[in-house]
Amino acid sequence: MSAQPPATPGPTGRRRAGAATAPGAAGASGGAGASGGAGAAGAAGASGGAGAAGASGAAGASGASGGAGAAGGAGAAGVTSGTGGAGAVGVTSGTGGASVTPTTGVADGGTGMHDPDHLGASSAPGSASELTGTLRLLRLAARRDRVVLPVWIVTLAVLWMASIASIAGLYGEATARVQYAVTVAPNVVARAFEGPIFGTSLGAVLMTETFGVFAVLTGVMSLQAVVRHTRLEEETGRAELVGSAVVGRYAALTAALLLTFGTNLLLGTVVTLLLLAYGLPAGGAILVGLLLMGVGWSFAAVAAITAQVAGSARGANGMAGAVLGLAYFLRAVGDGLGEGAPSGVAVISAWPSWVSPIGWGQQARAFADERWWVLGLFAGLVVACVWAAFVLTRHRDVGVGMRPVRAGPATASRGLRSPVGLAWRLQRPAVVGWTTGLLLAAGVFGAIGDEVDAFLETSDELAELFAGLVESGELVDLFVVFLMGLLAVAVGAFAVQGVLRLRSEELSGRVEPLLSTAIGRARWVASHMVVMLVATTSMLLLIGATSGAAFGLVTGEWGERFWGWVLAGLVSLPAVWVLAGVVVLAVGVLPRWAAAIGWGAIGASLVMGQMGALFDLPQWVLNISPFTHVPAVPAEDLEWLPVLVLLAVAAALTAAGVVALRRRDLVT
Repeated sequence: MSAQPPATPGPTGRRRAGAATAPGAAGASGGAGASGGAGAAGAAGASGGAGAAGASGAAGASGASGGAGAAGGAGAAGVTSGTGGAGAVGVTSGTGGASVTPTTGVADGGTGMHDPDHLGASSAPGSASELTGTLRLLRLAARRDRVVLPVWIVTLAVLWMASIASIAGLYGEATARVQYAVTVAPNVVARAFEGPIFGTSLGAVLMTETFGVFAVLTGVMSLQAVVRHTRLEEETGRAELVGSAVVGRYAALTAALLLTFGTNLLLGTVVTLLLLAYGLPAGGAILVGLLLMGVGWSFAAVAAITAQVAGSARGANGMAGAVLGLAYFLRAVGDGLGEGAPSGVAVISAWPSWVSPIGWGQQARAFADERWWVLGLFAGLVVACVWAAFVLTRHRDVGVGMRPVRAGPATASRGLRSPVGLAWRLQRPAVVGWTTGLLLAAGVFGAIGDEVDAFLETSDELAELFAGLVESGELVDLFVVFLMGLLAVAVGAFAVQGVLRLRSEELSGRVEPLLSTAIGRARWVASHMVVMLVATTSMLLLIGATSGAAFGLVTGEWGERFWGWVLAGLVSLPAVWVLAGVVVLAVGVLPRWAAAIGWGAIGASLVMGQMGALFDLPQWVLNISPFTHVPAVPAEDLEWLPVLVLLAVAAALTAAGVVALRRRDLVT
């Protein structure tokens, strides 16, 4: 195209700096834009850019009657603003187009649009246009989570039903509840593990036994949902694609929060109805539902902040999960440092419980002297976190977090020149984070092992659970089996997350350049599996050693007792690797459902393998969990046959997954 001569501004008008004249759109004094607007194919406008309606700003110039005209009448995507004005993106043209100011030719953002949900873009902070498209994104998010969130709700509802039935069976008599309360109130370990007790009603016992666990599960569901529909959408590139349409700055985050808030509202309603169905008082049942909803909303709001701060979806989930773990830890410390009330059947918690949303839920004293005002604490936290998340959203670019990204070295280190080195570099933050958290938990649990007798006196449920692990054995050995089983499931969660990195690398498009080299798919999978195998082995070894050392420091028992802790950790390795094999197979055969299958396997392992005896599940259901088949060391002698079978199953699942992955197309 030949260069156009410099345009001359009208007698009283002035051209925007750098604007080029569109053929047929140049304004004379008092002239109007051409009836076709910016050129039919969108070629007019600033050099290399999309045409702004009426780019040549003569005095009194008006917008082209067709707006920024692409063939067929659709507005050119990416209409640019003039000096400071924010043009609407991807606006569908109507009569009137984008008007131009007489002095500068700046698009004012006014548009005629066919969809009433699209309010038009504007640069004014906090304007309604920054929420444009929220309802459509909400419908999209609900459709994408039409399986995941209902499964969460149904699973939690079933667990609530089982817990209520179990506790009602154990503490149906008033004398049993009184004995429970007078035992829990003065016991530090019981308060730290289960929570404070407030009275002798069935509802009060239920809150002590169950609320902390369900609060954690609700928090996990909520934070994952928010990150999934915000930060993960940016990593996969879908957020940028959606943003090229008429979508406000806050639409994606608002839609994610609305979906999560609605899910927690539904969960709270279901829990309330279940409690009412078992004949518990209406006031306490409604308060429990609202408290559970408040916990979910709180950690959804926390995740909204971490989604802006972290550099990746994994990082956002990790940061929000760390806040959730800290909240539970503060609750445990506050209740443990508390003291029994003068009544002998209640607890006065220390201040750390009041800086934790989980602690707030228990301090509301449902089914006792209800403190409805505690709901205000949840409301304040949610409002503050959501406001902070929206502020951060305005100050970051799509695809990056608020934390500055450190510049890497000019050349790769020797460790990054192999697939295993690259896999380790990708997995290293998760390995360090999981190891640190699990070692802290192992040290605390090991240190209270000498009080296991007093601990079991507080809960007939735990005594029944321990008795279901093995037929006989010392009480301390049963405690070791139970504790190391729980920590092994946590290590299994790390293994699932680590193997799912294969899927995230595929979705991000980073694996395609890697596989274009001499590295094949099998070698790529093997590199991540090597890191996972070494990391899980190291974790369980360190967990066993830390627990054994803490127990030895408190009790003075070393030698055989210490090695019993270590062996109890290592013997769970094959079960952890079975979970990893399940995820590899899912990535190869059902990649879209790999995450759901992996985390579902973790949930099944926890419920069936560790809590199955508590819910009186049949043996064939318990056998689904690989942890059911782990030898109960040190309460029983080590049997090698179950260990070898689990290793064979893990190897078979992994091999089948690799074969399936080699035969399917990659998602790019």
